[in-house]
Amino acid sequence: MSHLRSSISSGLNHARCTWLFFTLLGASSAAAQFKPHPWVLSANESKIDLTTGASRVSGPAGNDSLTLLDFTQFPPSVTHLPKISNSVLGPPSNVAITPDGRWAFVSDSIRLDPASPGKWLPNRFIHILDLSSTPPRVVGQGESGEQPSGLAITPNGRMLLAANRAGGSVTAFRFADGRLEKLAEISLGLPTDEVSDVAMAPDGRRAFVSVRLRGHLRELKIDGEAVTATERKFSAYGRPYRVQVTPDNALVLTAGEGFGNGADTDLLSIIDLAANPPRTTDYVPLGRAPETLELSPDGRWLVAVLMNGSNLAPTDTHRGDQGQIVVLEREGRSFKRRQTLSVGPIPEGAIFTPDGRHVVVQCHPEKRLWLFEVTRSGLRDTGKRIEVPGMPSGLGTLARGSR
Repeated sequence: MSHLRSSISSGLNHARCTWLFFTLLGASSAAAQFKPHPWVLSANESKIDLTTGASRVSGPAGNDSLTLLDFTQFPPSVTHLPKISNSVLGPPSNVAITPDGRWAFVSDSIRLDPASPGKWLPNRFIHILDLSSTPPRVVGQGESGEQPSGLAITPNGRMLLAANRAGGSVTAFRFADGRLEKLAEISLGLPTDEVSDVAMAPDGRRAFVSVRLRGHLRELKIDGEAVTATERKFSAYGRPYRVQVTPDNALVLTAGEGFGNGADTDLLSIIDLAANPPRTTDYVPLGRAPETLELSPDGRWLVAVLMNGSNLAPTDTHRGDQGQIVVLEREGRSFKRRQTLSVGPIPEGAIFTPDGRHVVVQCHPEKRLWLFEVTRSGLRDTGKRIEVPGMPSGLGTLARGSR
């Protein structure tokens, strides 16, 4: 009998070991399958032209696209995904990728007005892309407030925030199993206030939102799935547009145009979260019309993309022929300018690759992406250009995940 019990026990142990082996093998295979690629995703629009000094409809709906860059090599491999609608109207932070690299989100913030050719209306949708499929494809949508623009993902990848530029609000979504479920819509002002962008703090407990035409950032508190607006507002120069938070959770950065005539030097606003009380503590001159700000993964470098007058009307005396990028380096509780480089006209997004070795810059009317190398002293133009099938308008890469 004891021999029988021993045999049964041995068989059960063998079965358990076999089950455990194949369970771990399956888990490791899944982990290998969904290992984060160093993706960069460019959203390319074909409906709106900016070269006349104003936003005008230049083509029919249905021809927008995405371009997926895989930076496991350089130059990166390129995959174009046709007929995925997106928009240049809003900051170029309308693209986001989950920390595990499997899912991407793209704001679909406007639609052409069928009753009035040449005009558009706010839209309310966010595309969900499965990047693990071949080729990547749209698998669903989430419905946001009016004109979802800037997007931000929590470090655990389970919540998405969308700034609704025509809705005066931020929408919070739960994300699971490839689906977006609306949790709340947090009102931050009037629809005309232009709630444009949202940036997630690295600890996932706070977010900061640009209320563009009110000239301030608003703080959001995140507690699990509860998102609430605090009473804390941070003053910023001009009309704050793009927002970033440094990886050490110490500084919030924002920039946007002032209220001058197009020839002024606009400023980077620096908010010190460790100050008592937290407040705006410094301003750094950038140049004309900053469109976006992007931090390197280690927080050392900051790239500011400037229109530099290239978006003004051809008859405007302040018009410029080229855009610019300004490279700044972290120094204590502030940033110092190190370089100014010329790029093509009307630059939109810029982004560091996940390994921090390269920077991608979008040049809207050229329909090209410019590639830069990050060196010890700043950026170097590699001379590499990637043609895309539309006017590149938004950029995203892997969100910073939980550590």
